[in-house]
Amino acid sequence: MDLTGARWRKSTKSGGNGGDCVEVADNLPGVVGVRDSKDPHGPALAFGPAAWQAFVGFARRP
Repeated sequence: MDLTGARWRKSTKSGGNGGDCVEVADNLPGVVGVRDSKDPHGPALAFGPAAWQAFVGFARRP
């Protein structure tokens, strides 16, 4: 999966202390990228939009 054109942003749930942060790129057609902000050149996960929405919906549950 080529994520070269991805525009990464930190999750709104990430802390502001520069610690463990998740970055998301949702500007590419048909894919949502997820990576660790401490390792921007390391591996990234790629989800289809439906799978990403299911994950976010589950993660938001109380």
